[in-house]
Amino acid sequence: MHSIQIKGHALCIISAILIALLIPRQSLSQNKPMNAMSVETLKLQVTALSRNSQTISSDFVQEKMMTMITEKIITRGKFFFKKEKMLRWEYTEPFSYLIIINNDQISVKDENKVNHFNVQSNKIYLEINKIILGSIQGTLLNDEKNFKSIFMENESSFIVLLKPLAPKLKESLTDVVIHFDRRDFTVSQIEMLEPGGDRTRITFSGKKFNQPMADEKFLVH
Repeated sequence: MHSIQIKGHALCIISAILIALLIPRQSLSQNKPMNAMSVETLKLQVTALSRNSQTISSDFVQEKMMTMITEKIITRGKFFFKKEKMLRWEYTEPFSYLIIINNDQISVKDENKVNHFNVQSNKIYLEINKIILGSIQGTLLNDEKNFKSIFMENESSFIVLLKPLAPKLKESLTDVVIHFDRRDFTVSQIEMLEPGGDRTRITFSGKKFNQPMADEKFLVH
């Protein structure tokens, strides 16, 4: 059952990227628009943080809300990133599941079964990978070709609502909402909304930057 749920929403599972402190989700209606100076400051700070971050590790909680199921599907695990293109999503509760992106190679391990495929072979995965790396590197905030961006803020967060413009990506995602912590400009939460009304929310905590991290962590055996 859990394998079907995870695999069926793999695009959203691997889309969420980032790092940071746990903050409560707030309705977008509670937020106010950011002024031009604040938007520019956010972009510069996120870019500077990316430039100085060689590795990132974090705990995460993923909540999946589906229109046909009343209860949330909640999973927990650990996230790892190493420059330039190494990502590891390690689900630990309530089951073990592993997703690794190493450059353009994606590996998925479910129990003892491992599947490998190239992100370039699937345009959707290619776009999702761009979202992941663009979020970490800060380039996503300036990607006017592929996203319409709406910048908002509240007392604890800067919030960026991204509306995909690429036709293929719009088939899988209608909105991506990224929460940046006001204190250090790291991303604390990312939420993805799908055309059918399903949504995935991932919240990050226990961030650690520039810790030693072996390349072997991004290999699946």
